[in-house]
Order: sequence, then structure tokens, then C-alpha cells
Amino acid sequence: MTRKMLLTATIVAIAYLGGAFADATALRDKWCKDVHIRFFVGGAEGDAFGTIVYNGARQAQNDTGAQVEFVFSGWNVEKMVQQLREAVASKPDGIAMMGHPGDDSIMPLAEQAAKAGIRMMYQNVPVPKVVAAYGGGYVGAQQEPQGRALGAQAVKLGGLKAGDTVIMIGPFNNENRGARERGTVKALEEAGVKVVKIDSAPEWASDPNLALPVITAAILNNPPVKAIGYPGGQILGNVPTYMQAAKKKPGELFNFGFDTSPQVVEAFNAGWVQLTADQQPFQQGYLPILNLCEQVVYGLAPLNADTGAGFVTTANYKKVGALAIEGLR
Repeated sequence: MTRKMLLTATIVAIAYLGGAFADATALRDKWCKDVHIRFFVGGAEGDAFGTIVYNGARQAQNDTGAQVEFVFSGWNVEKMVQQLREAVASKPDGIAMMGHPGDDSIMPLAEQAAKAGIRMMYQNVPVPKVVAAYGGGYVGAQQEPQGRALGAQAVKLGGLKAGDTVIMIGPFNNENRGARERGTVKALEEAGVKVVKIDSAPEWASDPNLALPVITAAILNNPPVKAIGYPGGQILGNVPTYMQAAKKKPGELFNFGFDTSPQVVEAFNAGWVQLTADQQPFQQGYLPILNLCEQVVYGLAPLNADTGAGFVTTANYKKVGALAIEGLR
């Protein structure tokens, strides 16, 4: 056999084997259609952050064919715990749970889920003790490192220096959820900045106007304030209302925080907001459902994904603006 004939025969054999392999592993349509999942959106229907999470989850539902029941909690941690109790009792194949209630509150319900053979995923706020005890994966930003990074970036872009005053708003008393804002405070204080902390109420996320009297009072009571940090996209998107109530002009204070939304993009465009940390909530909706399907159908391991994507600033916000308006970023 000549070298040319041997090469031709080899190519034909590879093509044949490749075709056989492709046939043996044909893509499956709606491969997760028999799997029942309870998915915790976290917020109320229509809120800025929750809508992006919901859109990601709906896309995953569409792509996999999974049967998904969506749970809305208005960011109320007590309500989340009760809803998780009900979810475990209903015995779905998997549950995607927001970690806001924290390790101690979720632990006994995670134990029940494990005994019932329910796969668990957690999103947005990590619960490392629960995962260590009963398994599961996590999709979201790592709270304390992301908070620290935002604080350092605020010092840099805001031109903050030792002795400057910054107001930082956050759920500081929530052990798991508040780690992010506590990290921001640490980074600011390490730069010599004086930080005035304001504890945020859970209901502010559902109705950011409820924070108006507290934030404006804090600005008036701390006249040297140079910057204000906000704990989420709903409140950050409401910055124009807070600043106008405090008689401040666009750019007079350096406003920064977490998340993007159509409102946050508009606040950037109008000069009210200068910095935000993006944690890709679409991924926090999409990946937990995808991975629960993978665990149930294919026996794959729980996924752990850090969705912290960096920073949106006055220099690059237009690149994510269109996607934010669509409810995807």
C-alpha cells in the first residue's frame, strides 16, 4: 500500500469513527424535563436584582426543560426560611436556595434535605458551614473579597484619602450576607478613611424609597462626607432620589455600590453613580438550575462558581448598558 493510499484509508476510518461517536452521543433536547426544582429568586417579583436572577433561571428552565417552581421572598430572611421548610417538605429533586438566612438558619433544613435525597444549590450568599456538613454547590460572588475589592477601588477612583468621611450602608449584623459590606468597610478603614456605618433594613431592597429619610439624615449629619456606598442594585439605582433630596448635584458625592440594573445605568449616564461591582446575577439564576439538572440526570458533582466579574465605572458602563436594560446584567 502506498503512503497516499494509507493516508486516504486513515482519513476515511477517522471520519467513520467520528460519525459513529457523534451518533452515540447525540445532543438531547429537554434532557431535564422530568426533574422538579424549587428556585429561590430572593426578591419580590419585578425588583431590579431579582429580575435578572429570574431571567437567568427562566433561560435555564427553557434550555434544559426542567420543571421549575419559582419562589419570591422580598429579601425577607425569615420568609425565606419558612419557604425553604415548605420546599423541603414538598420533596423536589433539587432546590436552589438564596443563602441570605445564613448557616445557622439553613443548617437544620439542609440536613432534612440531605436525608430526603434532595440536591441543594446555593446562590448569591455563600453558606460554607452548610455545604461542608451536607454538600451542595454555590454560584455567586465571594462576599468578603468582593467587598474588600470594591472598597479599594472606591479609594482609588474616588480620590479618597486618610481623614475623609464615607457613609457605608449594609446589613452589617447579618453574619453571612453582611460579610461583603464589612469587607468594604475594612478596605476603607485600612486606607485611613473614616466610615459611618448605616444598617440597612431588608425591606429597603423591595422599596428603596424607604431608605430616603435615613440616608438624607446621614448626609446632613456628616457634612464632610465625600462618598457613599450602597448594598445592592435596588438602592444604588435610587441614588438620584437620595441626592436630590439632600440637595446634592450629580458628581458632588462619589456614589458606589454593588450590581447593575437599568436604573443604575441611567444613574451612571446622568452622573449620579461612579462605581459598582458586578456579580452577574444572570449566572446566579442560570447555573444553579443547570447544575441541579446535571446532578440529578448525569450524576455530576455540585458546581462552585465565583460570578464576581469586576467593576463597572464611568469609563465602561455603556458596554453593559444595553444588556442591563434587557434585564440580563
